Amino acid sequence: MPAGESTGHVKLPPGAPVQVPAPGATPAQLDATRAAVAVLLIGPAGAGKTTVARYWAEHRAVPTAHISLDDVREWVRSGFADPQAGWNENSEAQYRLARRTCGFAARNFLANGISCILDDAVFPDWPVIGLGGWKRHVGPGLIPVVLLPGLDIVLERNAERSGNRRLADEEVAHIHGRMAGWYSSGLPIIDNSRQDVASTAQMLDNVVARSLASPVSW
Repeated sequence: MPAGESTGHVKLPPGAPVQVPAPGATPAQLDATRAAVAVLLIGPAGAGKTTVARYWAEHRAVPTAHISLDDVREWVRSGFADPQAGWNENSEAQYRLARRTCGFAARNFLANGISCILDDAVFPDWPVIGLGGWKRHVGPGLIPVVLLPGLDIVLERNAERSGNRRLADEEVAHIHGRMAGWYSSGLPIIDNSRQDVASTAQMLDNVVARSLASPVSW
């Protein structure tokens, strides 16, 4: 075995930020079901972000990765800062670290021709930490989409969760209220209150197609 190859290390190409589609891109390049894209699915706890993102990634016609912020954040085992125990500088630092890690992963997937979808509860009144941070980590071609069902649906879905991902009803209502600010943002919003996962994924495909043809300014 040649020296330096005994570890199984594979050198990846340098990750580059995903770019906004160039003017005059061909229909094939803009086909939402086949294009290499990076999507950020935004929504409150209980919106179904993770379920929809996983389904969408699994059913695309091209290789697509699902990168869950919560999953990456929970890689920290000893010393995990659980926000439910009180939001502090440690939990904030771990969220920032997880977002950077997700962004790095997204750029490397894209550099290898694999699309990705990330999910995060980004607040409209935290532009620098939220959307601004994701744009820095992934690139200006990142497509943000808001998944925002009604409060009753969010409360019902949250009640089915367990562990540290289940929040108090009051916290869910507070987060959902803050998310309503996205309605005036210009970002595409999907209300999946009465949609199953498959139909929501189809709606996401349609939104991505429109965003590729006419990128949203954000």
